Amino acid sequence: MSGITFDLDRPEVVEQLAGIKFNSDGLVTAIAQDVDDNEVLMLAWMNAESLRMTLEEGRMVYWSRSRQELWRKGDTSGERQFVREAYYDCDADALLFKVVQEGGGACHTGERTCFHRSFG
Repeated sequence: MSGITFDLDRPEVVEQLAGIKFNSDGLVTAIAQDVDDNEVLMLAWMNAESLRMTLEEGRMVYWSRSRQELWRKGDTSGERQFVREAYYDCDADALLFKVVQEGGGACHTGERTCFHRSFG
């Protein structure tokens, strides 16, 4: 399986990437949402490099704050995510990726979504 890729040399994409607002740690939140049923699978972080890699490869690449390294989703677990659509919000400080989730789930606990617990 593969995801869609983006031409990062296209002027409009260059301009869009330049407008992304990373926080003081150089990170931006990234939400992965199932492209078929719109279920939110997970929230993670990206730096400029992981965002570029995600758009170039069509596969989700995050920045691990705990390990301080790039993290290609599924390299060790097999729970890979393939990009189908990519968006940024009105303030350009949050990203949304609609993905195909390969494997049983997105959460490191084995659950389909990281949002499997509810209050109350």
